[in-house]
Amino acid sequence: MTDSDNQAQDAGNTGAQDQTTESKQPAKPAYVQAPGLTQVQKALLYAEQTKNAPPPEAVGEIAPEDALPEVKLEDLPEMMRGACARAGWPGLMPVQEKALPYMLAGRDIMVQARTGSGKTGAFLLPLLDRLKTAHTSTQALILVPTRELAQQVAADAATLFEGTGIECVAVYGGVGYGAQLEAFKRGAQIVVGTPGRVLDHLLKRSLSLAELSTLIFDEADRMLSIGFYPDMKDIQRYLPRRPIHAAMFSATFPQQVLRLAQEFLTNPGRLSLSDGQVHIADMVHAYYEVPAMGKDRCLMRIIEMEEPTSAIIFCNTKADVHYLTAVLGRFGYNADELSADLNQSRRDQVLTSVRAGHLRFLIATDVAGRGIDIPGLSHVILYSPPENPESYIHRAGRTGRAGAGGTVISLVDVMQKMELMRISRQYGIQMQARELPTEADLAAHVAQRLSLALESKWRAKDSLEQERMRRYVDVVRVMAQDDDQVLLLAMLLDGAYQKAISTPPPQPEGRKPQLPPRGDAPRGDAPRESVSRDGGRDAGRHGEGAPDSGRRRRRR
Repeated sequence: MTDSDNQAQDAGNTGAQDQTTESKQPAKPAYVQAPGLTQVQKALLYAEQTKNAPPPEAVGEIAPEDALPEVKLEDLPEMMRGACARAGWPGLMPVQEKALPYMLAGRDIMVQARTGSGKTGAFLLPLLDRLKTAHTSTQALILVPTRELAQQVAADAATLFEGTGIECVAVYGGVGYGAQLEAFKRGAQIVVGTPGRVLDHLLKRSLSLAELSTLIFDEADRMLSIGFYPDMKDIQRYLPRRPIHAAMFSATFPQQVLRLAQEFLTNPGRLSLSDGQVHIADMVHAYYEVPAMGKDRCLMRIIEMEEPTSAIIFCNTKADVHYLTAVLGRFGYNADELSADLNQSRRDQVLTSVRAGHLRFLIATDVAGRGIDIPGLSHVILYSPPENPESYIHRAGRTGRAGAGGTVISLVDVMQKMELMRISRQYGIQMQARELPTEADLAAHVAQRLSLALESKWRAKDSLEQERMRRYVDVVRVMAQDDDQVLLLAMLLDGAYQKAISTPPPQPEGRKPQLPPRGDAPRGDAPRESVSRDGGRDAGRHGEGAPDSGRRRRRR
């Protein structure tokens, strides 16, 4: 294969090997040059054009072996067509056409779909056929990563289910329990919420899953990156033992999401539009316009808001690599550098750490980063602009491997933005302009992240430990009235936040829990164990009818 062939392949496939030729530009696949097509149409067109190519270059859709035919709006029951009309949908979106047959058939399914693809309708519409409106108990649980998504899904449900007798309640942390408890009392067949707050209600016995028939994971990859896996596993203990329908929607399917599916779904099919390869134009490409002065602080804001699971940060000079590594470290992030100054032994050590998931951020130059293949890399951040269009493609190609998708973020000034737009036109890439987070944006985001982390720690405490901690409530109120004392409280919160961002979130192992065969009874007879103060084992709490956290404890 010639150098120009390699270069064209690299432009069309992020899994390609790094080859460069300065004299020729990368060739664009035909479907990138076809305006007005949906992502599905583009993928199908490209699959048709490359169907005779040898693997692994061939690109097509992933579908279960016993695939079901797609449905159109006119194929749906009248009740669902009415819901679509209330939502103002003239027709079904591609992900809905493909996923609805499996959802309606009650088959466990994994669906690869990005935000804005119509996935919410794909899992809400079938509930019209599945839920019993005569019963006000919770029959469907939808787990989401953020309060904003919980609110959005609940709003969509309110529109679709208007006048049907189906009620939906959104539950999430950072707000009081009162309104959520009132909604439970009124009855809600659908609960959509973040795992942490859902678990809180289960522990308080204000929510029961005894009548649950449907479990949905929305943006599963995001929930894992935030660190919700332990809460999800605790919620699993409350699920009925009888079979329930489960589905997982995720923008990407890295290994940790596949392992999560193994733990919660039963023989799931997988539905995706791209098999093993992600075209460079199909990734998420975004840019922030930042001032030259204070660019490093802007990067810290962006990282805190974007929350990449792992990332390579590209710089053009070794000096910037050294500097950014130090800054990230001082901000509490687990980061290391890769530059030409490192000997081979040290380079291998750094790469081993990042591939093993022990290192979150790798800062590198183009030369040092050439040829790096890191599985599951979620982000590439271009702190310094690429020196040529081909360099952008090579940098972007570090993420999006093995069909996992990826995000490429560029930090640019006014002149660099013009060059980035030229690259966008050359390769058919859609660039998203994003606003630099304000201090208020950042404060709200950090507060939400801290609340999640601290609420999780609080739930892990037994009743005596919680009683001990309540002694400090009045102390906190007194300290909060003095500006100097507030700084001391801020120092404590900073320590908790640094620990949260520096510790990799727990990930699934892909093993089903060892439970007796499912029956019709809820999981109330296999309580979780916890260590008591004297070192003995106490029966924990989980399952319907189980005692609340530490309130009533019985010795084994």
